[in-house]
Amino acid sequence: MEEKKERPARRESRFKRAEDDGTIKKLIQVNRVSKTVKGGRNMRFAALVVVGDGKGSIGCGVGKAKEVPEAIEKATTQAKKNMFKVNVKDTSIPHTVTGIFGRGKVLMMPAAQGTGVIAGGPVRAVMEAAGIKDIRTKSHGTNNPINCVKAAIEGLKDLKTAEQIAAARGKTAEEIIG
Repeated sequence: MEEKKERPARRESRFKRAEDDGTIKKLIQVNRVSKTVKGGRNMRFAALVVVGDGKGSIGCGVGKAKEVPEAIEKATTQAKKNMFKVNVKDTSIPHTVTGIFGRGKVLMMPAAQGTGVIAGGPVRAVMEAAGIKDIRTKSHGTNNPINCVKAAIEGLKDLKTAEQIAAARGKTAEEIIG
């Protein structure tokens, strides 16, 4: 009697993978890029990856290599180095903010609990990796995934809580809100 071989476990999603250290890795885009040289064209791959912990930390990275897995690994390493903490309020963001990178602009607005993530592909990946569950976004100016992701990241860096604004002005949070 033959032994039955077990199948390897299927991946959860092509774009979303949980790493060993508890981070969420999302592959947004793989691009084939070429450089024309004397002997012909050099083909390489550029990967755009977003890494987050689902609890308010996020980072993005771009990696280039001759093979796709190497490019993804380089991008993941860079994204982990670039991680930073995002100010979140419950499951959304504290206030409306616009992130700008190049010609790309991403408008991010807080949403009521239960709204979900209303965003396009690249920006949706950023919000899900950061752990933001309720938000409305709109991309203006470009649909280039790299610029959209970097604009969203810049917008998230600009978020401030009422306590941070109050401390900068030398007041209490109640004076700012009320």
